Amino acid sequence: MSGNQITISAFEWVPEFAKGQVRDLVVRWALEELGLPYQTYLLNAATARDASYIAWQPFDQVPAYRDGEVEIFESGAILLYLAEKHSKLLPSDAAGKARAMSWLFATLNSVEPALRPIALYPLFHGDKDWSAPAVASLMPLAEGRLKRVADALGNKDWIATEFSVADILLIFVLRSFGGEMINDHPNLLAYRARGLARPAFKRALQAQLDDLTGSPV
Repeated sequence: MSGNQITISAFEWVPEFAKGQVRDLVVRWALEELGLPYQTYLLNAATARDASYIAWQPFDQVPAYRDGEVEIFESGAILLYLAEKHSKLLPSDAAGKARAMSWLFATLNSVEPALRPIALYPLFHGDKDWSAPAVASLMPLAEGRLKRVADALGNKDWIATEFSVADILLIFVLRSFGGEMINDHPNLLAYRARGLARPAFKRALQAQLDDLTGSPV
């Protein structure tokens, strides 16, 4: 990890259900879109990280990023940093850039929090009596948020007209947490499919999977 080499943290082992789902995927995707080489600092999801990593990523998560100039954590912040640093993956006009940035933050603050519990409660708490009622109670909010996204997307290819970091994060969230809920929105299904068909996404996904060579310890 020397010089200006881009380094991102990722996992060398995760449980089966998490393979291809860990959030370093969005940073890898952006780097692939930008054509930037990078190396990975691999961690084991089953092992506590040391103090040096906590200094880099205070919440003991992935990804964290460094490039010889900065150290930064949180996937949305990393995506915005990369887009602004390289003047790509954000629209060049002020209105388009503002729209993309709004959707980047909206994905993290308005869309994902509504979808995530519906996907994860059954996975982690499906055997508990409260799980199914909790999911049912949260469904109207999730469906409402998805409708808002679908309405905003309309018949456009990308959420801010041209492909941007907002699409990278939003498509990741729809892929990881949208499940069957987006089946009621054909434009979201097509949008997700367009994103996942991009060669840069496929390279990023394969790179994440290729790094998962460890075992739980």
